[in-house]
Amino acid sequence: MLIGVIADDFTGASDIANTLAKGLAPEGGLRTAQFSGVPSGSAPAEIEAGVISFKSRTAPIHEAVEDSLAALEWLRAQGCSQIVFKYCSTFDSTEEGNIGPVADALADALGADPVVFCPAFPTTGRTVYQGHLFVADRLLSASGMERHPLTPMTDADLRRWLSHQTRSLVGHIPYSVVLRGRKAVQAALRTADTRFVIADAIADQDLLTLGQALSDAPLITGGSGIALGLPGNFIRAGIADGHVPTPVCVSGPEAILAGSCSGATRTQIDMHAANHPVFAIDVPGVMNGAVVADMLVAFCKENMGCAPLVYSSATPEEVAALQRQFGREAVAEKLDALFAETATRLVAHGYRRIVVAGGETSGAVAQALSRALSEPAMTIGPEIDPGVPVLTLGEEDRIALALKSGNFGAPDFFSKALKTMEQGA
Repeated sequence: MLIGVIADDFTGASDIANTLAKGLAPEGGLRTAQFSGVPSGSAPAEIEAGVISFKSRTAPIHEAVEDSLAALEWLRAQGCSQIVFKYCSTFDSTEEGNIGPVADALADALGADPVVFCPAFPTTGRTVYQGHLFVADRLLSASGMERHPLTPMTDADLRRWLSHQTRSLVGHIPYSVVLRGRKAVQAALRTADTRFVIADAIADQDLLTLGQALSDAPLITGGSGIALGLPGNFIRAGIADGHVPTPVCVSGPEAILAGSCSGATRTQIDMHAANHPVFAIDVPGVMNGAVVADMLVAFCKENMGCAPLVYSSATPEEVAALQRQFGREAVAEKLDALFAETATRLVAHGYRRIVVAGGETSGAVAQALSRALSEPAMTIGPEIDPGVPVLTLGEEDRIALALKSGNFGAPDFFSKALKTMEQGA
């Protein structure tokens, strides 16, 4: 294994696994697998990039650090020479963590200094300029992320936000340096007087420049975009031959589970509801035990073949009211458990195509299915929309998954995902 990725949620893990697997034309990418947590055994010998998925973005800091260090140990044992700590392109975290503490621990273990931070993903409108993170034409703190129910981002200045979380000093590589190319970035890193460095990037070419400049870096941190240029480093060095994922067609019963309250997901739900059966989860009913997995499974079975959608989604104001009534952690825990149990039962009933929206929901579902099927490795398939590939579990009776971050995907994402699973492209 050449590259090891430690991802703080499952949708982000799929995102960067997709980037590493497809690479760039005509070079191709790396043979990539995604794992649910740290595997108990060795990775298959042919795997060149391993992505370990955690649900650590909102976990207690000590747990996130312990999990990440355990993943690092396993990845190094597989032969990885480069580690990527992957977090969201909107830098989802609180003033206390978890990005800073995990990065500190990984940098200590690897002796890495300096370490680049770049969450930019221009394809989806996430750019970094003058050390500030933008979503399209708005600062992160005015993009709607300031109202996120778990990780509200109220400051777009990544240097300042990261400084709240880490004992390390935080510097900056400005766009004017990145624009001058690989050698200029490398020179700036050699003379950096801080351990952590925020790098500007406003286009894919900037991410390629950073990737080429970081060919020998033991630790890199960022969103999935930071991996754009990494496979090419190994291919040009003759260490990898360039690989294109083979599409796999999966047919069979389908279901969509949405647990995101983002604007993009709410739009996708509205579009899907116009022509397909939907089941809106009553959160108070979940909290008092009136709404259970059996009800959701029964709805999906009654509407088999019609792309049924089960969702829990609301406006920021409605979410805040429910959190005040029942407690933020309690609501999240109950909903995650409900979606996980529903997905597991659907697969037991023969469902083979499952689309999941929302980072926390995706993590709960992926972990539950991996445990139920004793299948730690997920194969990376074709891309549905930017940052969201088809994942498959199993060899013969395959199960196809799509794990979508809340803000990702076109308005027709749900139907597009099911079609891509079935047609393989």
